[in-house]
Amino acid sequence: MIAEFAITDAATYREYEKGFFPVLKSHGGSFLTYDDAPIALEGADPTGRMVIFTFPSEAAARGWFDSAEYQEIAAHRRAGTDLRSLMLVHGTPPR
Repeated sequence: MIAEFAITDAATYREYEKGFFPVLKSHGGSFLTYDDAPIALEGADPTGRMVIFTFPSEAAARGWFDSAEYQEIAAHRRAGTDLRSLMLVHGTPPR
């Protein structure tokens, strides 16, 4: 999972952040990294923070996103950020 977002209301976003890690872990997710100043080597510069995290399967990722627990905290993220979120589920094809 890759999320790129600009924080528009820091206090509201902090409410999201408080609940994010417990819900992520409860669905088997792992936080990998984030950067508040990612650098574009080509194309448009990102517009704020970039976060990368992973799940053991597409089903686990969808279960996390669709869960009542996540949707409850996601209301804070929606209110406090402008977001673009991507789910990458198909890895390198076998050779």
